[in-house]
Amino acid sequence: MIARHQTVLFAVLLAASVAMGGVLWHLRDRAHQRLLAGEDSAPTQAPQVAPAEQATLLVASDSDNSLRAQVQTLPLPQDAESRARVILGRLLDLYAAPDSPHPVPGGVSSVAQVFLVPAPDPASNSNDPKSPDKSDSAKAAADGPLLAVVNLTGNFAANHPSGLETETLTVQSICGTLHANLPRVTEVRFLVDGQPRATLAGHADLTRTYLAADAVPTEGVHP
Repeated sequence: MIARHQTVLFAVLLAASVAMGGVLWHLRDRAHQRLLAGEDSAPTQAPQVAPAEQATLLVASDSDNSLRAQVQTLPLPQDAESRARVILGRLLDLYAAPDSPHPVPGGVSSVAQVFLVPAPDPASNSNDPKSPDKSDSAKAAADGPLLAVVNLTGNFAANHPSGLETETLTVQSICGTLHANLPRVTEVRFLVDGQPRATLAGHADLTRTYLAADAVPTEGVHP
C-alpha cells in the first residue's frame, strides 16, 4: 500500500512537471516566431563579387628552371594589397595542383598578407623588413615606386621543397608576378609568420630586397 501523503506528493510533482513543460513549449514557440520575424525584416543584400579581370602569373617550371607568363581570369578586388594577395594565392594554387610544373604544397592559404609601402630612398640604406603599419600603406597611394612585403605562412616555408633552384624559382615567380600586375612594385621583401627569416627552406635568401623587374622574363605571354 502506498501512503496517502506519497500519492498526494506524486500528484503534485506530476502536475508541476506538466505545467513546466507547457511553459517551456510556449517560450520556445515565442522565440521561434521572433526569429522568423527578424529574418523577414532583415534587408536582403546580394553578396558583393569582385569583377573578373585578367592577371599575369609568372609560373615557374622545374623542367628547365624558367618562368613563363600565363594569363588567367579571376575576380580581383580594387584594393591593391588585396589584389596582390589574390593573385599570389592563385599562383601558389597552381603550384599545389597535382600536375604542377613546380610542385610546392600550400596553395592560396600560404600568403598571409601583402603590404605595399613606398620604396625606400636608396640613400637611406634601410633594410629593416618589419611589418609596415597601415599608416605606411596609406602613403603608398601616392605615385612612385612601391616595396611589396609578402608575409608567407610558417607552414608554407616548412613544407617547401629544399634546394637552391626550386626555392629561387618560387621567390622569383612571386616577385615577377607582383611586378607584372602592379608595375609600381619595384622591390619585394619577404616575412614568414610576420617575422624576418634567413632562408625560405635552407637556401633562398629572405634577408635581402629583391628587384621585382629582374624576375620578369622577356619571352611572350602564354594563355
